[in-house]
Amino acid sequence: MTDDTVFSEPSSTAGEVEMLLFALDRSRATFAWKTGGLDAAALHRPHPPSAMTLAGLIKHLTRVEEETAAWRLFGERPTPPWDTAARGWEWQAAAADTPGELYTRWSEAVARSRAAVARMLADGGLDRPAGFVVTGDGQAPNVRRVLVDLHDEYARHVGHADLFREAIDGLTGEDPPQPA
Repeated sequence: MTDDTVFSEPSSTAGEVEMLLFALDRSRATFAWKTGGLDAAALHRPHPPSAMTLAGLIKHLTRVEEETAAWRLFGERPTPPWDTAARGWEWQAAAADTPGELYTRWSEAVARSRAAVARMLADGGLDRPAGFVVTGDGQAPNVRRVLVDLHDEYARHVGHADLFREAIDGLTGEDPPQPA
């Protein structure tokens, strides 16, 4: 699995949108690097004391991307199977998926999410209300909050992927290799 996004450090005076998108793209690329190129045995290997696997992480972040692209940004139902899947289903269901299925679905979900974010940014920017309501007072979070939450989800799980990958084959490092 790779995320072919080429990124470079933004300038020290970059704006908020550029910084948010850079941070998210770097986290996605790092996640892809830390989980990529592994066979089924490595992806499905648990790392005690947790039952978590890299396959489960990939499928979970696929769900997060799908829900961001549809529900969080636009208030629409996500695509199947996410539209009817119970919370947490993806962690166990990943055990039946091949590496190719996991990698392809994640990449496709990221592409849909990127397109959805671009649409929202073009139509009101970071201050635009998102499509879902999470508070009792009926307020929707803005797009900024959705992007920060998405990045935070990656930040949590890139740490897991980093530790799991090192345990599997010793791969370490902070950022994925970038073209010269």
